[in-house]
Amino acid sequence: MKTSKNNCAGTTRRDFLQLGIGAGATLGLADILRLRAAAAPGGTKSPPVNCILIWMDGGPSHYETFDPKPDSPKEIRGEFGTTKTSVPGTHFSDCVPHLAKVADKVTIIRSICHKDPNHGAGNHYMMTGAPTPVPVGCGAFVTFHPSLGAVTSWKRGIQNGIPAYMSIPQISRSGGPNFLGAQHAPFVIGGDPNSKGFKVRDVVLPDKIGEGRATSREDLRRSLDRMQRIQDAAAEDPSIGFDQYYGQAVDLINSPKAQAAFDIEREDEKTREKYGRNSLGQRMLLARRMVEAGVSFVTVYYGGWDHHRKIFEAYKGKFLPPFDQGLAALINDLDQRGQLDNTLVVALGEFGRTPKINKDAGRDHWPFAMSVLMAGAGIPRGQVVGATDAKGYYASDNIYSPEDFAASLYTKLGIDPHQVLHTNSGRPVQLVKGGSRIKELFA
Repeated sequence: MKTSKNNCAGTTRRDFLQLGIGAGATLGLADILRLRAAAAPGGTKSPPVNCILIWMDGGPSHYETFDPKPDSPKEIRGEFGTTKTSVPGTHFSDCVPHLAKVADKVTIIRSICHKDPNHGAGNHYMMTGAPTPVPVGCGAFVTFHPSLGAVTSWKRGIQNGIPAYMSIPQISRSGGPNFLGAQHAPFVIGGDPNSKGFKVRDVVLPDKIGEGRATSREDLRRSLDRMQRIQDAAAEDPSIGFDQYYGQAVDLINSPKAQAAFDIEREDEKTREKYGRNSLGQRMLLARRMVEAGVSFVTVYYGGWDHHRKIFEAYKGKFLPPFDQGLAALINDLDQRGQLDNTLVVALGEFGRTPKINKDAGRDHWPFAMSVLMAGAGIPRGQVVGATDAKGYYASDNIYSPEDFAASLYTKLGIDPHQVLHTNSGRPVQLVKGGSRIKELFA
């Protein structure tokens, strides 16, 4: 399953990296450790709640997921019906039958909204809790404000020798650290964890290094330094050579805890099947293993939700079922392991989709109504917060903003959402400006 899918602006991960804004996403572990150590400490004692954020890049349809409108005309309600959930009186679209079964473990917020229909600005708003200070179009890759994950990294620091912020398999366009510095960029886990022999870069020995050759720390460092990625980094910055941060990277390679966390093939086969033997399902499983190991914030990126054409064909096909199965399995798995109380699970995109189906059997951008799934971290189970009007045009009851969402998420992670940060030039920046907690998440 491909994940680097174009949205309506025709942008891909390659475009993102070429713009230079994703430089932090390509740093190796040793580079992140070195940068982090050079930065001034900014954290407090690590709170117990970690976060898994499923980023639905492109903007999912609220109609075809958690807010169906079966009594609306067909040009609004679409081709799908509804399904009963495990919560009496609550219905989801029949596109998400697995998630309907775990509705008693989650909260669905149907009334988060904003006013920007562009991918760039919408992504930034929901990924940071701050609107963009200038107009931003669909194709823009920007982080004017630190992302939720970067701020969590800044407050938490490294846990068990592992970076606090990771993103699978790529970074969202506004998932970067901005003025917090590259040491708080996500450590990106690429590749397909559903493939045989999958390994995470920087936490496994290179294939050419046999057990016999790894007997000495010095030999191991020399072998690591010959890896192409490190050669490229050293060409740009000679100081990246044999330093103490390579030593920390070697410690991670030699850490049984880290090896166990990243080695998804140690997972029970029945569990892997529950998540779905596909790239997305296995990435969600890998995210669970990451938070178990002490990673504070994991983003699982799933692109391709920008369905201006043939939305019903896509949802009936191979696109939506892996999301439905994998996310439901993640919630069930965390709950059965007793870990849902200290793990916040969130699923959202930058906005919803238009009420009226267009001439191409698709739905266009619509920021005035969207649905967000949240579970764990003490959030009440089995509730629906807010509502849209009868035809799903606008949030109409208990209306909340992206600032409210960010303030709630930070509070669940033990981070003060109203603290003041300072840029490199000393300019004060409020972390979340004007947002209030979504009270139903703290009942």
